[in-house]
Order: sequence, then structure tokens, then C-alpha cells
Amino acid sequence: MAKLTLSVDEHVVTQAKRYAAKRGTSVSRLVESYLSLVARPPRSTAEAAPILSMLRGAAKSIDGAEYGGYLVRKYRCRPPLRERHA
Repeated sequence: MAKLTLSVDEHVVTQAKRYAAKRGTSVSRLVESYLSLVARPPRSTAEAAPILSMLRGAAKSIDGAEYGGYLVRKYRCRPPLRERHA
């Protein structure tokens, strides 16, 4: 097994050790699992989970500007910068 040296904030290391201990594993094993996941080639559409395949494209008919206006009203927030400066 290869060794890897990382520089990580002490607080993050402490939290990671607690997380690993609660799950009966080590920080090294957590990092290995994470790196294994992110290093995998992306799944093809055919391999995607069935729910994702079903939902893909479900929002194509939604007008982006109209939905943006809805969100602004719902959350009473300012519109995106590109709309404020248009």
C-alpha cells in the first residue's frame, strides 16, 4: 500500500478522527474510500440510477426567467447580478 502525506487543518483532522471512530474505521480508510469514489470514471447515462434516468429532462419545459422570478418572490431575495445590471 502506498503512503500519502496531506496537509489538513487541525480542526478538520480532529473532526475526521471522531467521525471515523464513531463508524469503527480510520481516517486513512475514509480518505481511501473517498479517493476511490472520485477517481472512478463517470457513469454513463445507461448506468445511471433509475430514478435519475426518470428525472433527467423533467424540467426542460420550465421557463428559467419565470422560475427565477418565483424564487425571488418566494425567498424575498434580490435578483441575480446579471438581472440587476441589465
